[in-house]
Amino acid sequence: MLDVSRKELKYIIGTDEIYIYKSKLEKIMDADPHNRDGGGYTIRSLYFDTFHDNDYMEKLDGLDKRQKIRMRIYDGQTNIIKLELKAKEGDFQRKRSLSLSLEEAESMIDGDYTFLLERPEHLAHGLYTFMNTKGYVPKCIVEYDRMAFMNEFNDIRITFDMNLRALEDPSQFFKDDIESYRVADPSETTMEVKYNGFLFSYIKQTLDIVDKPRVSNSKYGRSRSFAK
Repeated sequence: MLDVSRKELKYIIGTDEIYIYKSKLEKIMDADPHNRDGGGYTIRSLYFDTFHDNDYMEKLDGLDKRQKIRMRIYDGQTNIIKLELKAKEGDFQRKRSLSLSLEEAESMIDGDYTFLLERPEHLAHGLYTFMNTKGYVPKCIVEYDRMAFMNEFNDIRITFDMNLRALEDPSQFFKDDIESYRVADPSETTMEVKYNGFLFSYIKQTLDIVDKPRVSNSKYGRSRSFAK
């Protein structure tokens, strides 16, 4: 089980800026091992929400304290499937995750979470109770391309997320080619700056974020808003 807490700051930049940042960051940070041939990788998430879309509505209401439950795969591969509970309070995010088998993941897509009770982790038991009590069901697939850089000190990660797209058909989650719709303009990229403790000044200067306006940019919230 993974349990990570850190500060997360988001900024909107132009897609043409990514490669300027890339040329600078690769000199001072390590590339994420998922990056392909100097490029990025694709993340696909399936978000769960209540029958009445409580998590989505809390995002619309701008609540400072809220959570998201999602299943996630990378580059369409099913050998690594994660179930994540992400809790937000202000700028701080706590992410706890479990690794799932393909069979377990398919059960969740079908709305059956009983296998969580057979898992040894406390998080699994808590998620089972929470999701069943609150009436969580699979709601929306969110997909985007990411390029990422990392520094092991202070758990620093800089990510660039682009080509945001979505599909409100959970049954398509493991399909190779899904007919998703574009949510964000192709020229728009979300830069996320994540760290635990403090961000090194040389990274701040490289990103030039001191005067950049921060945004609250929930991929799940934008995807649901676009479809409604």
